[in-house]
Amino acid sequence: MKTILIIGIGAGDPEYITMQAVNALNRVDGFFILDKGPAKEKLTDLRHEICQRYISAGRAYRFIEAHCPERVRGGVDYSASVADLNRDKQNTFERLIDEALADGETGAFLAWGDPALYDSTIRILRAILAEGRCHFEFEVIPGITSVQALAARHKVPLNRIGRSVEITTGRRLAAGQVSDADSLVVMLDAEDAYQQVANRDRYIYWGAYLGTADEILIAGPLKEVADDIQRTRQAARQANGWIMDTYLLRDPD
Repeated sequence: MKTILIIGIGAGDPEYITMQAVNALNRVDGFFILDKGPAKEKLTDLRHEICQRYISAGRAYRFIEAHCPERVRGGVDYSASVADLNRDKQNTFERLIDEALADGETGAFLAWGDPALYDSTIRILRAILAEGRCHFEFEVIPGITSVQALAARHKVPLNRIGRSVEITTGRRLAAGQVSDADSLVVMLDAEDAYQQVANRDRYIYWGAYLGTADEILIAGPLKEVADDIQRTRQAARQANGWIMDTYLLRDPD
């Protein structure tokens, strides 16, 4: 029987790796690396660095590389495009597991952050097993999320005593989502959705490329820093070709 590990590697700093993840890395025969193009080479490089740093000297392992399918953007239904993307990924994952991993071997996907938060690897592997053509066991190793890293870097607790926390997307915030959560964490914001609520008396803790050498942090009253964040995001995206950012919105203390 083949074994697949989904290993959370944290939000960008190689030292975010847990001891459980280190032990898991040292069980792996083949690491599946999905190429997302030149703009995101740093994401691939980090995965290589983590393996070099934490896998014991003399242990044999290999990288199994493939092109990562991309989501169709612009003028399409979002949910449908995500479903199409995950179906394409399912086909790619199934082929890799079937062709590049021998019976009895262990393969691994290195998931950015935590596999259970805004990552589809778990549901894709479940879909493969449901199809019944490919057989394997799989395990999930949690990792440090960008949400945790954001709070730590800004030196604030994620919640306030007796109050709620909600995690949502920039897409939902831009669409006018109404939330009564005291602390609202926003991820995957491609549209500067915080500008939609910039007229409210809220405080923002914003971070991009958390844990990496490119990390950027901005905090302050949203009315005062919203335009600065937008300019910074645009410049960072242009410089790096991509951006991953997360932010926390809450009423002032």
